[in-house]
Order: sequence, then structure tokens, then C-alpha cells
Amino acid sequence: MEISDPHALHMAWAERFNARDVDGMLEFFEPDAVFVPQPGTPTTGEDSLNALMGFLKAGLPISVTTRHVYVVDELALVIADWAIKGTAADGSDVDLRGSTADVLRKGSGGWKLAIDNPFGTT
Repeated sequence: MEISDPHALHMAWAERFNARDVDGMLEFFEPDAVFVPQPGTPTTGEDSLNALMGFLKAGLPISVTTRHVYVVDELALVIADWAIKGTAADGSDVDLRGSTADVLRKGSGGWKLAIDNPFGTT
């Protein structure tokens, strides 16, 4: 799926997250993208995939509300609030939330995440 408007990327990504479509989620990342699953811990490649799987394993949906999108040429900064809340598949209570600060880049495949920093404003 090609995203032609940077305002649409996070909602499309959340749909894939809620469908547990990992391959679909990864389509929204550049091949060498950085994912920061916790403050100060940037990951790439297989480490990023493992970290994403950690967010998915609770079996709960994510809600995302985009606050700001700033675009200059082929770069965009997206600030969005997100939450994963409820009772996980293992019976534990989950209340994860943050305000992401993500960098998107427009290329031949549309807009993609170059840096996904879900706790970006922490």
C-alpha cells in the first residue's frame, strides 16, 4: 500500500497493527528505518521486528490520534498520541501510551517511516 499523504500513514499503520498484520506494518518502514521501542534504545532490522512483536503480543488494539504533521520537501515530522490499553491475552493489565515523534521520508514507494520514536516526547 503506497501512502501519498503523510497525514494518512499513522492511521494506515494502526489498521495493520490492529489486524496483527506484521508484514503490512513493515511495509510502512524504510528498509534501514530506526525504531525506538523505549527511550534511548534505537533498533534496526531484526531487533526492530522483535520490539514490534513485543507491542503486539498483548493482543490489544492501538489507538492513534495525529496532532501535527510538518512537511518540508520529502521529509515530514509527525507528532501523534497513541495508547494500548486493556487486559492482555495473558490476563495482565496493560496501559501503554505515548506521544510519538516520527520522521517520514517520501520516496518512490510513497511516504514511509525513517524513524519511529513512539516515546519521542518523553
